[in-house]
Amino acid sequence: MAIPPSSIESLRASLTSSLIFTPGDEGYPESLRRWSDTGRKQAGIVIQPTTESDIVTALNWSQSQQTPIDLAIKCGGHSVSGTSSSSGGLVIDLSRLNTVSVDPSSQTITVAGGAVWRDVDETAAKYGLAAVGGTVNHTGVGGLTLGGGYGWLSGQYGLTIDNLLSARVVLGNGEIVTASERENPDLFWALRGAGYNFGIVTEFTFQGYEQKDPVYAGILAYTPDKVERVIEILNGLLLDKPDPRSGAIAIFARPPGAPVPMVNVLVFYNGTQEEGEARFAELLALEHVANTISMIPYSQMNSLQNPMATYGDRKSFKGVFFNPPLSPSFAGTMLAEFTEKVQSDADLGASGMILEFYDMGKTVSVPRDATAFASRGTTQNGIITLRWSDASKDLEHRAWARDVQERWKGLLEGEGGENLDVRGEAGVPQYINYAEPGDAVVGNIYGSNLPRLKELKRKFDPTNVFRKMHPIPLD
Repeated sequence: MAIPPSSIESLRASLTSSLIFTPGDEGYPESLRRWSDTGRKQAGIVIQPTTESDIVTALNWSQSQQTPIDLAIKCGGHSVSGTSSSSGGLVIDLSRLNTVSVDPSSQTITVAGGAVWRDVDETAAKYGLAAVGGTVNHTGVGGLTLGGGYGWLSGQYGLTIDNLLSARVVLGNGEIVTASERENPDLFWALRGAGYNFGIVTEFTFQGYEQKDPVYAGILAYTPDKVERVIEILNGLLLDKPDPRSGAIAIFARPPGAPVPMVNVLVFYNGTQEEGEARFAELLALEHVANTISMIPYSQMNSLQNPMATYGDRKSFKGVFFNPPLSPSFAGTMLAEFTEKVQSDADLGASGMILEFYDMGKTVSVPRDATAFASRGTTQNGIITLRWSDASKDLEHRAWARDVQERWKGLLEGEGGENLDVRGEAGVPQYINYAEPGDAVVGNIYGSNLPRLKELKRKFDPTNVFRKMHPIPLD
């Protein structure tokens, strides 16, 4: 049901410093733009606030209407399923709240809720610092943080949430609170791993780390016949030669001009060129068709995947999970099936399959019940990301991705029995940021932390205002 014009006008009159867009307004189509066209919905009204007071006003307005108003909060807008969008309702778009400030004495970085990681990376670099962020720099700080946050520095410093010092939060009732270890510690616990469900974070303060030296990073590309050997090498580096300063991502994708998907490996080493070359000597020695590795500023690191993660088209984003060592033959089978799928439809040419190889030692060292984030095991993450333009193919492509995701789930559970994580606990919790809401295959998000999350949901959001992203039931 459409929002009555009189209601929209009452909200418009109450706001003080927000840009406001409704259907027919100049700028309205651009306000709906998302990373994936599958995440774009026709909102009844979009506001882009620059003050917390306007956020409070909009929240109160949305709950005062006789007819319930669907509410969405947008930070980076990367959700392919539309959790940052609304069909006919209200979108609070935080993109104009994007400032970043640094305190050099404490090496802390304070980030407004609508910033993206590029804002953080580039500002921190001016002070010789870095924060634990994502691996694509146009993703939102808010979304990645509230779901946990893996990045290239996680081996050394843990997850993004493990480096979160405090947050300012607008609760569903309009109250503005600070959450930290000292203030509202139970809310702070919940924000770190399930934060989408508890409020609108308008400000994050992170611990930064000295990062004055460049890093060894870039992409090595191999022909498909090298896939099993590449996976063997990555398994060996992870399990036999662990190094928290190192990381890699295997990307099955078709580079421009290539006839078929290739085996691309994005490598990272937080050290000298000599150390990086020694670390990845086996990959460098293996015959490759491209090598872009060089010493680069860390602030550029999270831009290396940008050419493969551009805005536009329709996308499906399915998380996959595996306990290393990953079977090289299984990886080879997945590449072959992925290649067959992509070759069957030219519209899928920009699709990819991504497998992460991160040192999880620091992440696992934090107790599972220390934060709401439940996926603290040695399980590695990956993504099946299909990209196409023909909306009539949505169901077909998503069904294929779900089938492949099921195969990976079977691998995680293991042949002949249920898999156990590093603590010997059954039922490995899965990474919320790589799971689409409502995805039946990825059902174990909160693990043993769910009962406490239910209690805190009843305390901080008893009317269930925030329920878009893997909602926590009130019962």
